[in-house]
Amino acid sequence: MKRGWLPRELHKMAAAGAEAAAVAAEEEKRLPEGDPESGGDSEDEGDSDSSGDGEDEEKENEAEIQRLEEQLSINAFDYNCHLDLIKLLRQEGELIKLRRARQKMSELFPLTEEIWLDWLKDEIKMASESSEREKVYELFERAVKDYICPEIWLEYAQYSIGGIGQEGGIEKVRSIFERALTAVGLHVTKGTALWEAYREFENAILETAQPAPGSIPSPEQQQMLSSQLEKIHMLFRRQLGIPLLDMEASYAEYEEWSEEPIPEATIKNYKKALQQLEKYKPYEEALLGAETPKLAEYQAYIDFEMKAGDPARIQLIYERALAENCLVPDLWARYNQYLDRQLKVKELVLSAHDRAVRNCPWTVGLWIRYLLAMERHRVDHSIISEIFEKALNAGFIQATDYVEIWQAYLDYLRRRVDFTQDSSKELEELRSAFARAVEYLKQEVEERFSESGDPSCTIMQNWARIEARLCNNMQKARELWDNIMTKGNAKYANMWLEYYNLERAHGDTQHCRKALHRAVQCTSDYPEHVCEVLLTLERIEGTLEDWDAAVQKTETRLARVNEQRAKAAEKEAALAKQEEEKAEQRKQARAEKKASKKAKKARIGDKRKADDDDEEEWGQEEAEQPSKKHKGDDGLPLDEYMEVETGLFGRSGAEKPDHPANQKEKASTSRKDIPKVLHDSSKDKVTVFVSNLSYSMANPEVKLKELFEGCGEVTEIRPVFSNKGTFRGYCYVEFKEEKSALQALGLDRQVVEGRPMFVSPCVDKNKNPDFKVFRYSTTLEKHKLFISGLPFSCTKEELEEVCKAHGNVKDIRLVTNRAGKPKGLAYVEYENEAQASQAVLKMDGLTVKEHVIKVAISNPPLRRLPDKPEAGKAPQFAVPRPVYGARGKGRTQLSMMPRALQRQSHPVAKAENGMVQNSPATSSKPPEEPKKMSNADFAKMLLKK
Repeated sequence: MKRGWLPRELHKMAAAGAEAAAVAAEEEKRLPEGDPESGGDSEDEGDSDSSGDGEDEEKENEAEIQRLEEQLSINAFDYNCHLDLIKLLRQEGELIKLRRARQKMSELFPLTEEIWLDWLKDEIKMASESSEREKVYELFERAVKDYICPEIWLEYAQYSIGGIGQEGGIEKVRSIFERALTAVGLHVTKGTALWEAYREFENAILETAQPAPGSIPSPEQQQMLSSQLEKIHMLFRRQLGIPLLDMEASYAEYEEWSEEPIPEATIKNYKKALQQLEKYKPYEEALLGAETPKLAEYQAYIDFEMKAGDPARIQLIYERALAENCLVPDLWARYNQYLDRQLKVKELVLSAHDRAVRNCPWTVGLWIRYLLAMERHRVDHSIISEIFEKALNAGFIQATDYVEIWQAYLDYLRRRVDFTQDSSKELEELRSAFARAVEYLKQEVEERFSESGDPSCTIMQNWARIEARLCNNMQKARELWDNIMTKGNAKYANMWLEYYNLERAHGDTQHCRKALHRAVQCTSDYPEHVCEVLLTLERIEGTLEDWDAAVQKTETRLARVNEQRAKAAEKEAALAKQEEEKAEQRKQARAEKKASKKAKKARIGDKRKADDDDEEEWGQEEAEQPSKKHKGDDGLPLDEYMEVETGLFGRSGAEKPDHPANQKEKASTSRKDIPKVLHDSSKDKVTVFVSNLSYSMANPEVKLKELFEGCGEVTEIRPVFSNKGTFRGYCYVEFKEEKSALQALGLDRQVVEGRPMFVSPCVDKNKNPDFKVFRYSTTLEKHKLFISGLPFSCTKEELEEVCKAHGNVKDIRLVTNRAGKPKGLAYVEYENEAQASQAVLKMDGLTVKEHVIKVAISNPPLRRLPDKPEAGKAPQFAVPRPVYGARGKGRTQLSMMPRALQRQSHPVAKAENGMVQNSPATSSKPPEEPKKMSNADFAKMLLKK
């Protein structure tokens, strides 16, 4: 094709693109005059009102823009603040400010596909001249480097078609299409669109090459026509050899388009691609059905591609995973490791490392790998130093991270030095960097984290080793080690032995001896080891005087150490003895208290002792209280019978039998008036158990019925009362339908009268031991934050306002005690791990209502649970389980029944041995059932003892 000659159809394509851009630009110019979509006249009365509202909204937006710009001037790494500013500027039509805001954000972060497409479309609308088109091309080049996105590549190729009228325009379009196919042509679900767009472009050129009807094509035209047909044939064949969705339709299209039979090689490649597609479909379907972030699905896909071993496909699936999980450092690390070890292509490797640190700047491991990759590919020293400075300003979350990045940079500088020369520029730069590192850790890091991150001075140790071994400068090495020891390391034996080994290898015996003598004097953790090393040195190289001095030194030091250890042991023993004495005192106090209670009970028993007249009183009392009869008299169940007995022997000693109106007796009578709350286990599915209610709640039935009626028809509410008739804070709520009970569980933790109400399923754990009660997770949750130090007045809404600036908040839970009072703690759940990681960086140490909060990833400590008895294992003593009344045994858990009577309740064997032969009813009862006695029988037995 001749230069400057442009086919008719391509002229139309280029003109259409230019016309669309011109129309959009014209709309942009008219935008400030009035919204064309408003559909009203500016002279209408309604427009005057709307214009007033518009002015107010415009002022609010301007104030918000100013606030966001100020916030970014304080913290340029606030990602969400960048997004809000760009959104507002685009809404206001501030094109110059909008371009500047996007430019600043792109310098700090890789932009997502959506942000790039909006930016590109805005710039395309304003680009009319060729110079402006070149700027759009540059913008596209930046966009395709951030992430591999099929949509951006397609937009790039289509935009380039508008420039085919320029010199070399067609070849430029083809070049962009070829690059797009290399980048995303293998994309199983989205690659087809690019192949089809490329073929349409080539078909348009083919149409222009066709000769006019009735004319004979020239040899030049015939050659161009054949060449263009071959290009389209080749595109079809290339596409059909790649596993893509809907490739059957592409094959059918090729059959219809081609005038010649499809070659056997193409058919063979097509069938092979179809087989491969069947293998990819399960992974693509898993990605399609999974929820964000899809890490597990992508990892399975990556593992599959790694086994296949196609580098292009491995790279593509990694890029697809990173486009959706750009803030996951481990994914970047695995991708970069693959590129470093397998592909080793400089541009590709360095681009991936650069994007990794821009996405996850808080991860020191990514920065270290970036420095190593640049050194590996021989990047200029000034660029490596620049990247290192960026790493120092990245805002690591641990002090040790700064030690690691400094060590990596110092290793790089050391490898640049030629130590065969006495002095060099590189050596001076290395020494200067070591000095700067020590000062940086001391000033910057220690000020921020309250620690240097390098307590054992590893950087200074390495510096000293380099000076001694590579520079033969033992004087400088000794100065450095002296500085190390003054930083609190002189008490550790291993530090002295490190210095001794350095002196042994590169110094002299005199300094070795001096170092060991100081070590013997200063070491507090393992002095015996240091003494042994000193004696070994003198045994090999020392004189008699040196040996004597060493023996005397070590003996004196070890004697002092043993004396100190003995004193410490005595002190520890004294403390242990004090603890034992305190424990014994507490034990004795408990025993005395228990004895006093027993004495009090004995005094009560003495007051009850009397002659035969008392028997008449017991009988009268029995007559006055007909409800306290045993089962043989009125058919009461055994548990109610036992409840009566416990009440009998638990009366106060001040009670007089011939005064039934006594206060204690009234209380006892009132307790018996409270109905016993029983639960029918067959109705568990329609019943919920409600607890943690206020004890002072008046009319709990009415209050709870109002609360639970919204879930469905309530059949019955059974509150539980104490012995004194007060509400115990829990109850059973029975519904008519099971679905109502399930819906009621949603009211769990709702605040009722200032306390969080607990609503749980009504399940008997003895019958259902596998039933799991809801508990909050106690394991590591990377998408959830734990916040402490909150002011007690902080509300859920206020905390959400703080947290939502760093990501999409799914749930917030303020921790309270059982009374509903806040504890200053909260759990915040984000949409994914990346947002949670960003929030930790931005919120830790933040001040909320004059309280400095601490923020960390949720990882509760393990709790020690009490040991449970083994299933099926019999208890140590086969004691019959006591039967208590409806209210249980009581808070004190002390039996109020005399021991003599407790013996009566032992197994049948004792009854058969004659211990209850004085009872006339014994012979009439079966031996395995002990006799049930009345109150009068109990009284007679007590009086006879």
